[in-house]
Amino acid sequence: MQLFAAFMKLVRWRNLFFIVLTQTLFFTCVLRAVIELQPKDALIESKGWLFILLVIASVCIAAAGYIINDYFDVQIDAVNRPDRVVVNRMVKRRWAIFWHLCLSVIGLLLSVYVSYKTQTYVIAFGNAGCILLLWFYSTTFKKQVLTGNVIIAALTAWVIVVVYFFAGAKIIGDGNWMLAAYPFDIRKFFILTMAYAGFAFVLSLVREVVKDMEDLEGDAQYNCRTMPIVWGIPAAKMFVAVWVIVLLAALGFIALYAFKIGWRWQSVYVMVLVWLPLVFLLKQLKQAKTVAQFHRMSTNIKWIMLAGILSMCLFYLMHFS
Repeated sequence: MQLFAAFMKLVRWRNLFFIVLTQTLFFTCVLRAVIELQPKDALIESKGWLFILLVIASVCIAAAGYIINDYFDVQIDAVNRPDRVVVNRMVKRRWAIFWHLCLSVIGLLLSVYVSYKTQTYVIAFGNAGCILLLWFYSTTFKKQVLTGNVIIAALTAWVIVVVYFFAGAKIIGDGNWMLAAYPFDIRKFFILTMAYAGFAFVLSLVREVVKDMEDLEGDAQYNCRTMPIVWGIPAAKMFVAVWVIVLLAALGFIALYAFKIGWRWQSVYVMVLVWLPLVFLLKQLKQAKTVAQFHRMSTNIKWIMLAGILSMCLFYLMHFS
């Protein structure tokens, strides 16, 4: 039982739950809101088992990424988070690399199978790219200015984008958004995908930089070139503030547009549970100086992410309105 608890800690089960929740709500709630044909559940139910395999693939790839990150970061984590070190204490290094390889292979095989069944090969290529990026992130990119932050933010956005492709949407190049092959409003679905993926990208990027400020001591000891180390804490804070302000402006515009087209509950939800907490985050950022304060900021960003994910439930309610 202790070993199982250590494994769950190693793969960051809470973050894996976020992935499951995000993909499930986006597929079952957001997609339902744009389906044109009746019954609306027909498309979702027809791809139900394949979607479960897609989610398992995403979870396996993410878990493998967390394991390999801890595998290479044992010394740094011993300084930054000594109470959370699992590799070499509760799980031997050779078992960590074994589980990384197993989970990566499972995730890749499931991705190939889903791609084959849906004839959407961008899923297999995209998830294969995720596996490679997570490896090189852990070995190289994590220690470089901004590069690692952008990679993690992009991978977070991919969790949503991959569902867009799974649903049957393609990258449209001829301007014809309403194609007979798609039983949903692909233009609206594309806009919603970009909105949620953009939200995930920016908020993840902000959190990664905040975590770098929190981990400054350990990263500096092992020659990492993260933004707070190379540019300094004030510049890193400014970077975070700019992106939070950009996100506030975008969310304000989206909420106003949603209110005008009749999505009033979505508008109120965004303003109260996402927009206002981001304003509070700016206040925290200005005052933050200690590791504990940056850690609280990182935790609050997770709560904002959760609020953003749960907003997808409102699209399900539209199905019955």
